[in-house]
Amino acid sequence: MKVAILMGSDSDFNIMVEAAKVLKSFGVEFEIRVISAHRTPERLHEYVKQAEESGIEVFIAGAGGAAHLAGVIASLTNLPVIAVPIETKLGGLDSLLSMVQMPSGIPVATVAVNGAKNAGILATQILSIKYPELKQKLKEYREKMKEEVKRKDEEIQTKMSF
Repeated sequence: MKVAILMGSDSDFNIMVEAAKVLKSFGVEFEIRVISAHRTPERLHEYVKQAEESGIEVFIAGAGGAAHLAGVIASLTNLPVIAVPIETKLGGLDSLLSMVQMPSGIPVATVAVNGAKNAGILATQILSIKYPELKQKLKEYREKMKEEVKRKDEEIQTKMSF
């Protein structure tokens, strides 16, 4: 199981590394690359075309502004593509709208602006269809979240006993 995390610019790294952290925590192999849909289109085409041969099963693509990276990837492969809109001077709305307005027949799953963590979780969920061990890890992750919320609630209740 392998995920490709691509970003249009190295300035997106601080956001996109959150997807890598999630994948690592679930034991999912990944690679992270800077490949621009606009500045290096030939390189992107070559990379995507070789992806299936190299074991890539899901793409996560982060980009800001015109944000065509995820859409271009989706146009070149039948593998799942998850888009992460990156915040810009327009608050990321431009990136978000660019990503969710894909033409019929070329779908791209899109998470929240700067939502790379959720992209990592979604990629793990997609892979869990094929890899049962990930289903168990996701179940444990959700249980841990529930316990954390319960613990935080108890802390607040203790603080409110004045």
